[in-house]
Amino acid sequence: MDRDDGPVSNGWKSIYGNKVSGDEDKPTDVSETAAATETNKTSYPSRVAASNRSAASSVPSAQAPQSETARTTAVPVVGRRKPRVLLWSFLIALGLVLSMVAGVLFYLWNGLRPTSTSATPVQITISSGMRAKKVAEVLEQNGLIRSAFLFSGWLKLQGEGSRFQAGVYELTPGMTRDQIVAKLNNGEIMAAATIHFTIPEGFTVQQIAARLAETAGVNKAKFLEAAGQPAQWTGSMWTKTLPTDNNLRFPLEGYLFPETYEMKRGSTEADIINRMLSELDHKLDQLPEDWQSTLEERGLTVHQLLTIASLVEREVVVDDERPIVASVIQNRLKKKMPLQIDATIQYLLDKQKERLLEVDLKVDSPYNTYLRAGLPPGPIASPSFKSIEAALFPEQTDYLYYVTKKDGTNTHLFAVTYKQHQKNIQLSEKNVKK
Repeated sequence: MDRDDGPVSNGWKSIYGNKVSGDEDKPTDVSETAAATETNKTSYPSRVAASNRSAASSVPSAQAPQSETARTTAVPVVGRRKPRVLLWSFLIALGLVLSMVAGVLFYLWNGLRPTSTSATPVQITISSGMRAKKVAEVLEQNGLIRSAFLFSGWLKLQGEGSRFQAGVYELTPGMTRDQIVAKLNNGEIMAAATIHFTIPEGFTVQQIAARLAETAGVNKAKFLEAAGQPAQWTGSMWTKTLPTDNNLRFPLEGYLFPETYEMKRGSTEADIINRMLSELDHKLDQLPEDWQSTLEERGLTVHQLLTIASLVEREVVVDDERPIVASVIQNRLKKKMPLQIDATIQYLLDKQKERLLEVDLKVDSPYNTYLRAGLPPGPIASPSFKSIEAALFPEQTDYLYYVTKKDGTNTHLFAVTYKQHQKNIQLSEKNVKK
């Protein structure tokens, strides 16, 4: 479009024709046109805008000019890929985390589940003071759990392990964690192989040795040897007060308490002796609290108390008569009379005789209470608790004699004088004739 006050334009070149607007008769150079076209194809996008403007100039000036933007050819915008990459990264990370969690859960489940079931039980030993971690290791070593590490951690979380009891347990592979813990907490230990034996009241050391050899498989000779070695006696405090008297046939006579015992199989002779000695201390502790004061008031030692009790044990069968016979012994000792107790002679003979002969009463021994006054050197048997009580607390009587009634009641006739005693002997003989 020409302006009156401006220079005259030669016109714009159209990229769609070979002529220049305003000068149609002027020939156009084809090569120039082609070059311009090629330049427009390869130039920067601004060239495209310029071409668009050239094309717009070919429109007659009478028409209103069109918006440059509206006439510009649209260029497609390439979409961004970043959101999709982030999504895939998140999904991959999530998958890795889930895989790790699943792996950990499987590890925990597999490590804490019961082991393969087996019908063969397993024995384990839990020592006193053993920590829960060590217990777990013992269980793993014996195939009762899969992982000691996980099991001990589970025990800690559950607050278990502090109540486990020592002992030998029999557990079966395949048991659950709760079953194992319950058994250890309750102390359901195995019953160890044991030996049972009963020592009757009034038995001597030699009789005890024979009984043990018969019922418990104990070596009799070794038992008697151990009974003569004070260094092996650790079961009773009272063995330390034993008199050093060479006249004692067996130093432990009367100290091995008669009772029914249960001990581990394989216990030594010394073990058995000490167990019986400890039972004596246990029984003496059941006496009244002032029993030692009573003993001192009477001027007796524990050794003498057991000696009197052993005499009562071998002379009396009926419990009610034990304190009475103990009073006869006490009265005779006070008068310094020979005790003349048949049981002391029987002890020297090493076997029970139904009837003692005159020759038996003349055996030269400190244990012969027919020839010697006072108590024998030591006990002649293992007394019962009732005999010990009777020796400690005898009846208050004036009796100096007693004789068996021989009527089958195992009771006695008591007398204060010798004359009365003779009459009782006659009565006893009449009972035999009947």
